[in-house]
Amino acid sequence: MNIDEKYIIDGYYPTIGIECHVQLKTKTKLFAGVSNDSNNAKPNTLVSHICFGMPGALPVLNEDAITLSIKAAFALNSRPQEFSKFDRKHYFYPDLPLGYQITQFDEPIVLGGHMDVIVDGETVRIGVTRAHLEADAGKSTHPEGRDYSLVDLNRAGTPLLEIVSEPDMHSGAEARAYAEELYLAMKYADVSNVDLYQGNMRFDVNVSVSKDVNILGTRSETKNLNSFKSVEKAVDYEVKRQIKLLDEGGKVLQETRGWNDSKLSTFSQRVKEDAHDYRYFPDPDLPPVIISRAQIDEAQAVMPTMPAAYRQSFLQLGLDTSQLQSLINDPRVARYIQKSLDNNGQSVTKTIANWFTSIVPKMISDGSTNWDNALGASWLELAGLIKDDKISSTSAKDIILDMIGSNESPIDIAKRKNLMQVSDTGAMEKIVDDVLAANPKPAEDVRSGEMKAVGFLVGQVMKQSKGKANPAMAKVIIVKKLGV
Repeated sequence: MNIDEKYIIDGYYPTIGIECHVQLKTKTKLFAGVSNDSNNAKPNTLVSHICFGMPGALPVLNEDAITLSIKAAFALNSRPQEFSKFDRKHYFYPDLPLGYQITQFDEPIVLGGHMDVIVDGETVRIGVTRAHLEADAGKSTHPEGRDYSLVDLNRAGTPLLEIVSEPDMHSGAEARAYAEELYLAMKYADVSNVDLYQGNMRFDVNVSVSKDVNILGTRSETKNLNSFKSVEKAVDYEVKRQIKLLDEGGKVLQETRGWNDSKLSTFSQRVKEDAHDYRYFPDPDLPPVIISRAQIDEAQAVMPTMPAAYRQSFLQLGLDTSQLQSLINDPRVARYIQKSLDNNGQSVTKTIANWFTSIVPKMISDGSTNWDNALGASWLELAGLIKDDKISSTSAKDIILDMIGSNESPIDIAKRKNLMQVSDTGAMEKIVDDVLAANPKPAEDVRSGEMKAVGFLVGQVMKQSKGKANPAMAKVIIVKKLGV
């Protein structure tokens, strides 16, 4: 077994696997003709006899859930299975009226796959074991200070795709990177609304530690994490907790744990069951799912470009890792940058990309605009003004503030705000003469070969011209006048 020593903590080797529940963006539930959007609905209003598990209620599979699962398979670098089936997973809880969950056990709709993630500048491949379709349970709430619980079945029957990773992660940072990449994959494939706050994606993190790298330790499962930060922190906490427990002579229990976000710690909920405890068997009310090769090929042909491909393409722009990730976080932005790269080349696109990873996100963050407005602005024209030395990069930032969300062109804004660069040779020479006269020492330094002083003199030209001078032209004139 190839072991990276950097993962070992106090003699223990951590191993992490993640189960991610992705809520598919179908209009109706997986087996009932009831709305799948329960975000603002009153409790128990989006329900039917099927959701309540009434005697004789027969489920009917939502075809759109299969279509979205096919797309998800390709997003996971896999292919959908031509044959899959549904099973019953038995457990008893108030928010599961049927007494079982309809899921897929031994014949899931997706087998295999992987996600490539970047951690500390290195690419790590995380395997995907499987992804299976299942119907979500309802939601139990426990009012504080009360001696009862409440059940809302609006979510019961919501279509979920549960994506199970291989135990290929060994740190909180890797777990977070995998969760983020999985989020982007589902977002780009457009199979889910991926709203973490609303629970459209939820992560269950399995953690174990062992002194023998060839034997997995007893794992805990921390459930229902809904942020990338909580995924990372839960892993880090569990690794430390388990190591401390074992060093003190204790024993790690195979259990389900919850996450306290305010305390950044996990807490025990219940002993974790094994697969045989659920008494799986094929659902007699649902036929197998048969997907034709033609249907699979048709879906593959229209799959959008995925984050990894954009990331590879954008490497030619020479941006840092955080800038690359910022461009890829929104598919609309990635598509815009790729289109610019294809049509306008690297230089202009890098200028636009720098704006998209600096000033524009700040404007979005403070609420002054949004990406819909930003992407409609005249970025190519603005970049062209810089390329043609008509405005400075500093002036461009000022223009952007007025350009987004307006119909005014960048050049009209530049003229209105008196931001056009001075490129007239005669006017520039006069400014340079004034600067050289006012700064004899730096001028003499340049004559003596101290070229660093040229930058200072250019800065003085920019200051005197109130930022409107063309710095490249100013440098040429300074060097010429000083005879170097």
